[in-house]
Amino acid sequence: MNRITELFNIQYPIVQGGMIWNSGYKLASAVSNAGGLGLIGAGSMYPHVLREHIQKCKKATDKPFGVNVPMLYPNIEEIMNIIVEEDVKIVFTSAGNPKTWTAFLKEKGITVVHVVSSSKFALKAQEAGVDAVVAEGFEAGGHNGREETTTLTLIPMVKEQINIPLIAAGGIATGRGMLAAMVLGADGVQMGSRFAASEESSSHDNFKQTILNVKEGDTQLTLKELAPVRLIKNKFYEEVQTLYTKCPTPDELKALLGRARAKRGMFEGDLEDGELEIGQIAGLIHEIKPVSEIVTNVIAEFEAAKKQVATF
Repeated sequence: MNRITELFNIQYPIVQGGMIWNSGYKLASAVSNAGGLGLIGAGSMYPHVLREHIQKCKKATDKPFGVNVPMLYPNIEEIMNIIVEEDVKIVFTSAGNPKTWTAFLKEKGITVVHVVSSSKFALKAQEAGVDAVVAEGFEAGGHNGREETTTLTLIPMVKEQINIPLIAAGGIATGRGMLAAMVLGADGVQMGSRFAASEESSSHDNFKQTILNVKEGDTQLTLKELAPVRLIKNKFYEEVQTLYTKCPTPDELKALLGRARAKRGMFEGDLEDGELEIGQIAGLIHEIKPVSEIVTNVIAEFEAAKKQVATF
């Protein structure tokens, strides 16, 4: 047992990132059944859809699971009420001020974790009363911090500032990566990209196959004026870069982005005009596997790496 396994009552200190269009109940329940903590990604769900996924997840696993809620999305009050009504015990919040909902959730007996990209925001989250933080480095896919601080430097910096449990995220998809993060001071890890390329991920097969083709330099953090997001370089990405040559206003960037761009790419499989979000670590992902095999392999490699390090 360590601080993360004890906090969530799970077997392994592995959390599945709550990724939009990837993290339905099938993925969340599979990760929980494998001994980690599965998260339903509320960011891509209408409130009634979220309720359905929570109910289906309860039937698919008797292990702890949670919901990830990006606070910049609409219907936030309705989403939080559904979480309470459905008796979800763990909530990860992101993309917003943790003070807004932490007290409300904790009053209902819910364990609250907040995702941050800097030690400054980690301290604010701790002051807001969260039970743990996820410190996410620049390598991560999807929505990211503006600071461009890598996981290697972020984790020890955050560890130095807080006393609550720390979960490392960004660039972690292997047992060796997990060990490295924990040596740096993390109590557990959150993995997104590795689980996006799993059989149980709800994303389109086109997107999953594209993840396997990603090499070094094939992703880029962009759209910082809106919400920084790491994308696979495709036709849409090139259109964004072309627009940047004209010094666009945020409104012009919003017009190009349009609506449902991420859904088009990750959920519907449009590899040209869709938004394809993935982390840099995709370059180490070579096969789509079932979640149970992913977790087993990560833990086996983690234990082997520990023994190897002990011989140095």
